[in-house]
Amino acid sequence: MRAVLFDFDGVLTTDKYGSDATNRYLAQTTGLAFARVDQALERHNDALLLGRLTHRDVWPEVCRELGWNIDYGVLDAAFRSTPMNADVLALARQLHGRVRLGIITDNKADRMDCLRRMHGLDAWFDPIVVSAEAGVSKADAAIFEHACRLAGLRPAQCLLIDNSRRNLDTAAAAGLATLFHDDARNDVAALRGALARMLGAGWLA
Repeated sequence: MRAVLFDFDGVLTTDKYGSDATNRYLAQTTGLAFARVDQALERHNDALLLGRLTHRDVWPEVCRELGWNIDYGVLDAAFRSTPMNADVLALARQLHGRVRLGIITDNKADRMDCLRRMHGLDAWFDPIVVSAEAGVSKADAAIFEHACRLAGLRPAQCLLIDNSRRNLDTAAAAGLATLFHDDARNDVAALRGALARMLGAGWLA
């Protein structure tokens, strides 16, 4: 195994879905109900995740639906409120330099740009494959094949860690090794043990 590829939300963050922190912050800032904010943005979710639209494109419509002229700048603060999974990040850093690290995520481009800068992710992870930039989601094996090509590796040399069994099934069909991380339990000790078994204990010594 030459590379470990991490899902982002639910693995490197503690929220199951990337929109959770964003919509939670917007709801708290405006005083609107979370469900209302979530619904207003959810209708644009697929277009945002596949890069057909950006948040700037949909923002006027979102504000009209909410009946609230929310300053677009608030969105950056909402992205930055994402709770990172410090223990999994520490585990990744321990692997850095021993195996190649990457990220494959169904995500919005502007959100990931913000969080990449904020947390210096590009210093640790290469490639970082974002669905909105690739134009394809993890429902399609093509995104995993694309990540392997960027890493210069065969799928069989790459391990994907994800909190979605559906994504893992798609990755496995593309030839990657897979490892499930239960975001609800967030048992990093179990994740570490599974990685040690798959990579060999020496990788995590």
